[in-house]
Amino acid sequence: MVMGILTSLILLFFTCFPSAAYLLNQLQLPNPLRGPESLAFDRNGGGPYVGSSDGRIFKYVATGPRNGSFVEYGYSSPTRNKTVCDGLTDFSDLQTTCGRPLGLGFNHQTNELYVADAYFGLVKIGPNGGPPIQLVDAVQGTPLRFTDALDVDPETGIVYFAQSSANFQIRNLTALINSRDSSGSLFRYDPSTNQTTELLRGLAFAAGVAVSSDGSFVLVTEFSGRRIQRFWLKGQRANTSDIFARIPGSPDNIKRNPRNQFWVAVNNPLGPPPPPLPPFMASGIRISDSGIPLQIVPLVDEYRTQAVSEVQEFNGTLYGGSLFASYAVVFTP
Repeated sequence: MVMGILTSLILLFFTCFPSAAYLLNQLQLPNPLRGPESLAFDRNGGGPYVGSSDGRIFKYVATGPRNGSFVEYGYSSPTRNKTVCDGLTDFSDLQTTCGRPLGLGFNHQTNELYVADAYFGLVKIGPNGGPPIQLVDAVQGTPLRFTDALDVDPETGIVYFAQSSANFQIRNLTALINSRDSSGSLFRYDPSTNQTTELLRGLAFAAGVAVSSDGSFVLVTEFSGRRIQRFWLKGQRANTSDIFARIPGSPDNIKRNPRNQFWVAVNNPLGPPPPPLPPFMASGIRISDSGIPLQIVPLVDEYRTQAVSEVQEFNGTLYGGSLFASYAVVFTP
């Protein structure tokens, strides 16, 4: 089964004609901010909401007095000082105080926004925005060092989130990418009990998380491992894991679409890695709920040689985020 999936994916990459992407819009962050790594939409369809390099979360407003711009919604650091932090760019040591929001996801029942902050772990922002509540900064007494991605089960409200590495922080991103580190983990946080459980460990740069629409499994990508693992939550295989797909590239964030398929952002290095990071060829891949590749959308025109962090489908339109760009993109295949 695994080899069949791998063969299908390689054939899709190298023998099928990929879908062209048509850029509809670039949603520019306030200057000089960068890094809308992930995107989220609230239960009313508002957004996208994105994180930024100075620790703030912004909401894109399409209509009204601030139409066509991002407005401040909240922030992810409980100790953030606006005077010190506003306007910060990556990867300053000040982010240990100001925060670096990465993965985003709404609980659509409560309209609370959950944030995976690289330095402050799992935090939550109330339905009206503003300051965060820190939920998880350590698991079994061990501090989280590089919290990255998350997803919220739409039925139960349980949050699944990943730690990319237990040894490296985001400011050491180049070292992590160039290492053979396999200290990443996948966690489950239950808001009804405030309990956090480790589901998987030994992950090679855990970078993306997505739960299936029926809550039967959760997926976690391994950027360095070039694969997606599946952890079963229900049924006869509950509490076991397997390989969902092997990727001929480095997979980052993964997002479920309304048809219980998954969009995964994938990067392929274009050459030897000069500092600080190698140039990338970015693309989005749509994968079925059984791990079969269905579509590839190249994003080279949108991101050139920058890495793409996320591809997400919302109301039939695709949105892209990047840790290194100063904008999010709206496009259609």
